[in-house]
Amino acid sequence: MSYQELLGKLQAKECKPSIPVIGPGDLLRVGVLIQEGNKSRIQPFQGTVLGIHSNQASTTLTLRRLAQVVNVERVLLLHSAKIATIQVLRRYKIRRSKLYYLRSFHSKKNRLKQKLS
Repeated sequence: MSYQELLGKLQAKECKPSIPVIGPGDLLRVGVLIQEGNKSRIQPFQGTVLGIHSNQASTTLTLRRLAQVVNVERVLLLHSAKIATIQVLRRYKIRRSKLYYLRSFHSKKNRLKQKLS
């Protein structure tokens, strides 16, 4: 067995089986496990997917949200043990795979058109 095949099998074991189909522009609510002292809790982080970097077990999502007046970006490892839940709240009609241009816009210009399903 070659190194590539062995690496592929190890990464396949790491992947979570119950992840919904996610695309750029989707509005997600991700439950992130937070450890505070000896207690742990699930903190929701809701934001728009700016981009996805796909690589089997090391797939990452870049999420962006408006918290009060400040924009917050977070890069999450999709198959991490710290991610408890992922919900797709809305899907938007987009024409690019990376939505980094949304970084320069402010609240009203930051709107996307919703997909009708």
